[in-house]
Amino acid sequence: MSNNENKENQEPLKTAIVAIIGRPSAGKSTFLNTACQEDVSIVSPIPQTTRNAIKGIVNTSYGQLIFVDTPGYHDSEKKLNLKLRSVTQEQLTGTDCVLYIIDSTREPGEEEAHVVELIKDFSDKTVVAINKIDSPNSRTKKIYTFLAEKMPEIPAERILEMSAQKDEGINEVLKALYDISPVGQPMYDEDTYTDQDLTFRVCEIIRGEAINRLQDEIPHSVYVEVADVEHRNEGKKLWIRAFLCVERDSQKGIVIGKGASKIKEIRLAAVKKLSEIYIQKIDLDLQVKVDKNWRQRDYTLNKLIDK
Repeated sequence: MSNNENKENQEPLKTAIVAIIGRPSAGKSTFLNTACQEDVSIVSPIPQTTRNAIKGIVNTSYGQLIFVDTPGYHDSEKKLNLKLRSVTQEQLTGTDCVLYIIDSTREPGEEEAHVVELIKDFSDKTVVAINKIDSPNSRTKKIYTFLAEKMPEIPAERILEMSAQKDEGINEVLKALYDISPVGQPMYDEDTYTDQDLTFRVCEIIRGEAINRLQDEIPHSVYVEVADVEHRNEGKKLWIRAFLCVERDSQKGIVIGKGASKIKEIRLAAVKKLSEIYIQKIDLDLQVKVDKNWRQRDYTLNKLIDK
């Protein structure tokens, strides 16, 4: 759905803030990146990589949708997971619409029912997207049965099928959201696709490249701290000094790798991704340091996870 589509459409523009809700790995971040046609949010096969409410902005001739990609809603009493859950709950307040993404390849069990409970008071402004329909493991009949039982108030025209990864059904989901969005002028310029600042984007890109190159529990034990950002050579170079922070000394060596091979791989991948976004030459000084048990400290969690 391009900006040039339906230019003759005289209907008033719609503008809405849309909270994307769903379980971990349901495809929320993939949907956001596909809809925005830019890498706004980390995409990884590792669940719960999204830690903040990340905004992605879609502009079409119908108006503007400001999506908020929330952390996957997950049943856990760990301090980090409780913090992530609170971010998701907070984003529902004040939103105009809710996009509930459900993974058609997984059984909709108790945790899925808890997601439905979370959004039950927003059924009049919810669109449901059944994702991963391209997968041979897709079981859409079970999903429809679950939705009929748990969300009978959602009309059929607001339950759609899509493949966020293959960009199938995305336009139909967007149109369904526009249909229930309020009339209003855009909040951002037409060319804007995210409101993330430079430091946040750098952190997320480095963390994303690290997550996809680390195994076991380590990805969840990593956060990124940007220590310095300087514009050099009359603004032609962007120099960044950043730290990959881990919880334990034993993890530091794993992240660095033999002969510093792993940290070099992460750094080069991050530089490549940053170079696709910013016109300046990127010079990234990336190091690893230990911040012991950071996931158990409120100070660090509050610093990293901003509602």
